[in-house]
Amino acid sequence: MTLLYDADCGFCTASANWLGRRRLGAPIEPLQRADLVALGVDPARAEREIPFVERTAAGTRVSYGHVAIGRALATGRFPWRVLGWLLVHPPLSWLAGPAYALVARNRHRLPGSTAACRIEPPTP
Repeated sequence: MTLLYDADCGFCTASANWLGRRRLGAPIEPLQRADLVALGVDPARAEREIPFVERTAAGTRVSYGHVAIGRALATGRFPWRVLGWLLVHPPLSWLAGPAYALVARNRHRLPGSTAACRIEPPTP
């Protein structure tokens, strides 16, 4: 299990550091140092949404966005485990998805951000 984050983005780095202080059971690594293709991570999607990689008996499962954060939190202790479960299940997941998308689109405007935090919308 690994949660990957954009180390070029100050907001993402601050968020990853905050998650790291929660003592999760999953390591948190910069996506710039990971072999994304070998992990099964879509590089273009990883630029827009945080990925969480899990090895299962059936293979590799990659989650993105609020689901990735929820699955990572679920590797921690109480209360983070409960919060992680809630983030990936309705009704909280119905709000978490749009909230994550809003934050991701505006991360260059948030505290600790830099110009590198700006995400260009995907091209059609």
